[in-house]
Amino acid sequence: MSNWDTSLIRTYHDQTKHSFESVRTGAHVLDWMSQPLPFKIYDGGERIPLPEDVPGSSMPGLQAIAAAGHPVTGEVMPGLATLTTLLHHSAGITRKRDYGGGEIYFRAAACTGALYHIDLYLVSGDLPDLQAGVYHYGPHDSSLTMLRSGDYRPLLVEASAGEEAIAHAPAVVVFTCTYWRNSWKYQTRAYRHTYWDGGTILANFQSVAAAHQLPARLVMSFTDAPVNRLLDLDTEKEVTIALAPVGRAQAAIPGSTVHTPPLELSTQRPRREVDYPAIRAAHSASTMEFTGDVSRSRGPIAMDAPPQTSGPMFPLLPAEQLPDETIEGVIQRRGSTRKFAREPIGFNQLSAILRAATTGVQADFLHPHGANLCDLYLNVHAVDGLPPGAYVYHREQHALEQLKEGDFRNESGYLGLSQDIPADASADIFFLTNLDPVLERMGNRGYRAAQIEASITAGRCYLSAYAQRVGASGLTFYDDDVTNFFSPHAAGKSVMFLIALGKRAPRNRQ
Repeated sequence: MSNWDTSLIRTYHDQTKHSFESVRTGAHVLDWMSQPLPFKIYDGGERIPLPEDVPGSSMPGLQAIAAAGHPVTGEVMPGLATLTTLLHHSAGITRKRDYGGGEIYFRAAACTGALYHIDLYLVSGDLPDLQAGVYHYGPHDSSLTMLRSGDYRPLLVEASAGEEAIAHAPAVVVFTCTYWRNSWKYQTRAYRHTYWDGGTILANFQSVAAAHQLPARLVMSFTDAPVNRLLDLDTEKEVTIALAPVGRAQAAIPGSTVHTPPLELSTQRPRREVDYPAIRAAHSASTMEFTGDVSRSRGPIAMDAPPQTSGPMFPLLPAEQLPDETIEGVIQRRGSTRKFAREPIGFNQLSAILRAATTGVQADFLHPHGANLCDLYLNVHAVDGLPPGAYVYHREQHALEQLKEGDFRNESGYLGLSQDIPADASADIFFLTNLDPVLERMGNRGYRAAQIEASITAGRCYLSAYAQRVGASGLTFYDDDVTNFFSPHAAGKSVMFLIALGKRAPRNRQ
């Protein structure tokens, strides 16, 4: 399939839209006997325990989140301790809770359905305390499993058409998705969640990296097959979705083709899996076979200018003194708020969230610095100092434009899949993208980019909220109804993500 036949990804997007009718006519029932495993566990391979005591950062959490949008310069060689804190605070287990049937594991980043279908692999050269190799990160026991010995970074340089950040990286983290771990519950729509949940992990990843003054760029354009072979993935079930070079060395690595024979390592498997061909078709449609496709897709995307402002403008409040809790502390506390108190948050708190989350995303498809693909639309219900109503956020002006005034709690509850959470929240942020220029510039690969850029920004909203002791929860939505609600301003745009913000309701303890 051609990456440049964008009718393929548009078909997937349209066929997986939620509506009031589609949600109620679906007959999907969870098969608990085939519930997927929450971890990828290799039966063999050398296992390297990661250090338990690793240094934290000193940068306040909100500052680190904002700094994630700015490039880090200079030569930086990460050690195993820094890589450990980066991996742990991106995808590791932050706490456990016992219940009648066993243990519940809470992970560092939010994930749809708490199904954790994203895995992290490390491809490194020789580091001071880690030999060159290809490793899989195991959150279940905080270890690296060596899959291949030797320096395979030249393969990634070749696959990324000589991407400068990869050529100079001492190590590269490879993100993959195992379809069944999420499609078990969400069926065909789970392919969207691949990038939602990859994005929230990347929000943590880049924020922690920024706190440690470590370059950590996102690379979305690469030829898929060589990277999948490097990790020996069964691509009917698991695929590479993103590359994240970490650190910077002075000397660049030349790209080359590297022989990667099958590993013949077995992993623990669920008893039964259901195949959703539309997921595989969507991924195949956005696959790149040649480095020429990679080069063609990389570079700035010219997004349409926003309509002229016509509604009342509300500038964000100036930044106040930041909470001094580090990003690691924020991540350790982070959760997903399941019930909001219908109490107001301050406009200063909402301002801090928007400022920190929208400084940009360091990615190969976003040039120059500060460019973005997604627009933020808000329904404000209870924010002291800001009238209730529907808004659009103007990043360059750091201001909210009111599109319509009024109490839209009921409408927000409906738009958020008829749930109480968005209705009870203080504010809801909807992330919308005009896919036309994105797909024209990047082909179907642009769909991956649009989804992940929105979810990284939303993930940074998540972290910014928790840094201020404000609750947050990511949600799904009725696609076309959201666009219609914010139109005519949002006409022609597609919804990528929804996050609700507000004060958490006290737990009802029996």
